[in-house]
Amino acid sequence: MSLRPPIGLIVLLFAGGVFAQSAPASPDRPWHSPSERHIEDDAKRFREPGFSIEPDRVYSLAELVDLAEEHNPETRVAWERARAQAAALGVARSELYPTIAAVALSQTDREQVPFGSQFYRQTVQTFEGALELNYTIFDFGGRAGRIAAAGAELVAANFAFNNTHRKIIYQVAQAYYRLLNASGQQDAALASLANAQTAQQAAEDRLKQGLATLPDVLEARSATAQAQYDLQAVLGAEEIASGDLATALGTRPTVVIHVQPLGQLPIPESVANTVDQAIDRAFDQRPDLMQQLAEIRRANAGVMEARAAFQPTLTLSARPNLQSLYFVQQTLPWAHTADVGGNLSVNLSWTLLDGGKRKNNLARAEASVRAAEAQVSASRDQIADEVWRAYSNVKTALRQRQAAIALLEAANQSYAAVLESYNFGVRSFLDVTAAQRTLAQARSADVLARTQVLTTLVDLAFGTGSLIR
Repeated sequence: MSLRPPIGLIVLLFAGGVFAQSAPASPDRPWHSPSERHIEDDAKRFREPGFSIEPDRVYSLAELVDLAEEHNPETRVAWERARAQAAALGVARSELYPTIAAVALSQTDREQVPFGSQFYRQTVQTFEGALELNYTIFDFGGRAGRIAAAGAELVAANFAFNNTHRKIIYQVAQAYYRLLNASGQQDAALASLANAQTAQQAAEDRLKQGLATLPDVLEARSATAQAQYDLQAVLGAEEIASGDLATALGTRPTVVIHVQPLGQLPIPESVANTVDQAIDRAFDQRPDLMQQLAEIRRANAGVMEARAAFQPTLTLSARPNLQSLYFVQQTLPWAHTADVGGNLSVNLSWTLLDGGKRKNNLARAEASVRAAEAQVSASRDQIADEVWRAYSNVKTALRQRQAAIALLEAANQSYAAVLESYNFGVRSFLDVTAAQRTLAQARSADVLARTQVLTTLVDLAFGTGSLIR
């Protein structure tokens, strides 16, 4: 007698040899294998979904937020997770209904049956079709607990979806205002460069007339070179801010996006609500906090399910079937019979002893409730601190904005007066460069103060959850 392995086993062994993976052969060289090339080929075939940015269009913040919410992949990830959780709730609710399965069976039994002093070969051929119905009549809240838990998890997933939108809106707004600040700093740097060139030209002219010295001209040229250097740094920051904004939208950072100039945006002069009102609003509408509150509901549903395990379960099973039997024995002719049969049973199951499993499951579920409640309390404290800090930053930014206005006005007047005095020969060029440097700093501070007001207001809206309202 010979033994041959089944064909299926040979296929599995062969597949295991083909697709088996192993660790890199040594730690001193990178890992390369055919599997790596397969993944690289998959990466080449993968194309991220793109969308068009009009190159000549000037986008507002609201328009950019709409693009990000539509095209940023993070929103789709959160959406699909919420849809999956909705399907999980449907799965949990299906336990309320009976299950019906259709079964078809064909079976042949062939054996040697002893009779007297001889064996007789007999063959029985069976054809059977049946329906199997199973239904849980009651379980003292076990199914209700699972359904409630799945419902709470769906609510939590929906709040997570909203929180994803809140974060993306915040990312777009932050990148938008960083780009506005960089663009404003570029304008300020260009104005400072123009001032430096004007002062240099004045020094060059006075040197030709014998009214200035060569050190004055060299100082002027140095100031112009410094202004050129500062301009290049600002241009680099603007490129980075533009890339950050494009990435927040869900596209390549190389895409050029034109935004509204900072001068076209209204700058608020005050904050409307008190800090207590802002904190209360955060407690009422922060989606991440609502998500944690939904976790408390899920934990309570777990307690309901754990308590139901201490009670009996009553189930109903029914199986009507239709049989067709063919029988032949070595010395007898064929025989056939057909019949409709089946069974109906009611089963009462009650676990009396399980070594403490149900007790510990209940203790774990109750501890999960307490942990979820404590997490909500901790999150409320953290949210209150975030809102308080954002509110304080808004007030500081508003005060700095007023100071920057006064600083810029004074620096403009000082620079004009010093340059005029230098042309009349009553001030040195060092005074001109000092006033020019102060004016450049005042321009930069003015741009930063304006964008800082807008940025801190977005921080406050993010902290209160108002961005998705």
